[in-house]
Amino acid sequence: MTAANESARKGLAPLIAVSLVIVAVAALAQLTIGSFEMSAATAARALADPEVWGKPATFAHLVLGDGTADALGFGPAGRLSTESLIVWNVRLPRVLVAIFVGINLSLAGTILQAVTRNEMASPYLLGVSSGAGLAAIAVLVLFPALSPLLPAVAMAGGAVAFLLVYAIAWNRGTSPVRLVLAGVVVAAIAGSMQTGLFFLAKDLNVIQNALAWTTGSLTGTGWEQVRQVAPWTFVALLTALASARQLDVLQLGEATARALGMRVERARFLLAATAIVATGSAVAVAGLVGFVGLIVPHVVRTLAGSAHRRLLTGCVFAGPALLGSADAFARLAVRPSQLPVGIVTGCIGGIFFLYLMRRRREFGKP
Repeated sequence: MTAANESARKGLAPLIAVSLVIVAVAALAQLTIGSFEMSAATAARALADPEVWGKPATFAHLVLGDGTADALGFGPAGRLSTESLIVWNVRLPRVLVAIFVGINLSLAGTILQAVTRNEMASPYLLGVSSGAGLAAIAVLVLFPALSPLLPAVAMAGGAVAFLLVYAIAWNRGTSPVRLVLAGVVVAAIAGSMQTGLFFLAKDLNVIQNALAWTTGSLTGTGWEQVRQVAPWTFVALLTALASARQLDVLQLGEATARALGMRVERARFLLAATAIVATGSAVAVAGLVGFVGLIVPHVVRTLAGSAHRRLLTGCVFAGPALLGSADAFARLAVRPSQLPVGIVTGCIGGIFFLYLMRRRREFGKP
């Protein structure tokens, strides 16, 4: 093992440890502070409530929903204290959604940076997020009856956007530069169409909700959103980890990848599909949260190296740490109001890249 690989291997463990501490601190803040404040001990007792853990019916009704729990034959849910209801119904789901969305956006950013061989690539730059967002806003504004299908609709929108990017970039094959340029075009068009949809809404509440959603927000998330995003997170994670070697090979360049027997276009397309699944499910439950898929891969790559198995593993922990802490700040900074978390991640992202450009003079050079 080379010195660089050994250093990267050693850097992954501290990254995971620090990320877990950040997630725990952010979760504690989310569980204890709000309009109904409680001590850390009270929140811990509510989280460990035997009425939840000791009664499968109660747990099933909380996590799976009343309809699914009844269909599976669980009995009625038990009675919970006020503190347990607040922790389990309101605050814990928000923490879990932040974790899943952080994982998804980080994985998508890592995959797309490898596919395009561009350190500035992200779900937003390639139009995937914008397409998913346009589809989701169309549902919110024009077809609210389809809201239960929001994750699938968002994924479909992201897929259509990426197909357009691929079609625009195609010229007897694609290249990283053409993909990025086509992504910028599609993202700009989708963003304009999102704004145009606001003028078709007649209900002011719908407009306000959609506008908050475009900035990225975890306000009001519950177990329904957890159920929407969790399965797709595990699908994207397992697929990404299984494709780590392909991502490493793509980083060597197209000529080398083809010489090693890789069908480059096919690999790009299938890997992009994984990023679309991850991005679409995240957008469906949290809106357009920016910069997570751009910042996290850079931080993890710096600390843990560029081998994609380590990089993806680090993103699984660093993504939730960034989004969880940003959401805790967004919720607690301007109490009793709440900032959309996308505003916080946008500010963090801007500051991070100013710092990066100052410290790394070669950053962004061809």
